[in-house]
Amino acid sequence: MSDADDPKCDPSPTGSEPDSKRDHSRREFVRAAVASGASATLAACLAGESSVTAPAGVAEPASLPDRQHAWNDASPTDADGNVRPPRHHVFWNLSLAVEPDGAARDTVATALAALERALEWSTDGLLFSLGYTPAYFDRFDASLHESVDLPPPDPMVVLAAESDVTVDTTDALLHLVSDDGAVVLAAEEALFGERDRLNGHAVSASLDGIFERTDRRTGFVGAGLPADRQRGLEGVPDSEPVPEGAPFFMGFRSGFRESQATEDRVTIREGPFAGATTQHFETVELDLDAWFDEHDHEHRVARLFSPDHAEREAVGEYGERLDTTTDVTAVTDEIHAHARDEGIVGHAQKLARAREDGEPLLLRRDVNTTDGDVCGLHFVSLQRELAEFRRVREAMAGEAFGQYGLGPRQSNGILQYLRLRHWGSYLVPPRSRRALPRPNPKA
Repeated sequence: MSDADDPKCDPSPTGSEPDSKRDHSRREFVRAAVASGASATLAACLAGESSVTAPAGVAEPASLPDRQHAWNDASPTDADGNVRPPRHHVFWNLSLAVEPDGAARDTVATALAALERALEWSTDGLLFSLGYTPAYFDRFDASLHESVDLPPPDPMVVLAAESDVTVDTTDALLHLVSDDGAVVLAAEEALFGERDRLNGHAVSASLDGIFERTDRRTGFVGAGLPADRQRGLEGVPDSEPVPEGAPFFMGFRSGFRESQATEDRVTIREGPFAGATTQHFETVELDLDAWFDEHDHEHRVARLFSPDHAEREAVGEYGERLDTTTDVTAVTDEIHAHARDEGIVGHAQKLARAREDGEPLLLRRDVNTTDGDVCGLHFVSLQRELAEFRRVREAMAGEAFGQYGLGPRQSNGILQYLRLRHWGSYLVPPRSRRALPRPNPKA
């Protein structure tokens, strides 16, 4: 029996609602449990071996792609051919509790491989990555190999950040994702020693005792999800303005294929960490009160895309008129004229100026969040070098447009609606080196 059939998992009083309504209720129940961590009721739902039913993993995890960030081929695409991101996300900041010796390294490797044996590497099963901070590598006598660009995280480098920004100085960031929230929760439990079987497979090792969990954050993405979850959040108008079809709180689609770097482009090519990538992770609070109440739809399109997009009505209600591209490269040369004559420059329009030979530098995997009952965004960016992230963020800051009176809190893209709250930088090693890596493995 699956947990969908278990009356303990049905949040309705009798368990007798129609199947469609009961399925919707269960999805909402699991979604709430993901956001808060497994409740006692959900723990009961997940207690049995058969309670999580997902496609099985592989007998030999070494047969999987060596890149931890190789998610695109394991993900479905939308009707336009853009990669559709997983719906449920959990992020754990981890602090190392032991010396990173051979025994600890073997335990981490065994625990992670157990997930891959139990669950298919896909959004129907589980995708995950484990990245390491500069602080993790600082404990070693050897320096991080020169092929890796991983400076200490510093939000003041490219943006004048608020004083309450938290910089991640823990050791690692674990990112777990699936289209099934129950799978994410069960994987968490298995990975931290709270269950010994997962999807019919024995789990013989865990990260418990190796890492201490210091901070848990959650996210979600998908058409209709922000509209469903906007009610009662801090920073959202009482009118609940997020369109039903929008996958993000600001009301528009994102992740267009031609606006995303490829996984090849963000992969480190040489050195002992060939096959790795660098990851930037930040949490941003959104001021949707101002975004929706102070501007009409045309003005929001101009700020997010460009004034030209607004004039041509090129976007639609939530981006449905766009397919695999925003076409912002066609209006980058007009950006100074827009700043001077329209008093607005578009967010995407600015970012396009940082491309290299017309190609994006960043692969973004952003998700909405309601952590703390605040409307926000977990901004996840992969790039070969963090210098490339800084280049894009400098373009986003748009300091060149100050000469037209467009400061950070004026009509300079979407900056005035964002409040930075968390910032971190990570090396996401290849799968073969993801278990407590040394800074220079071949030295």
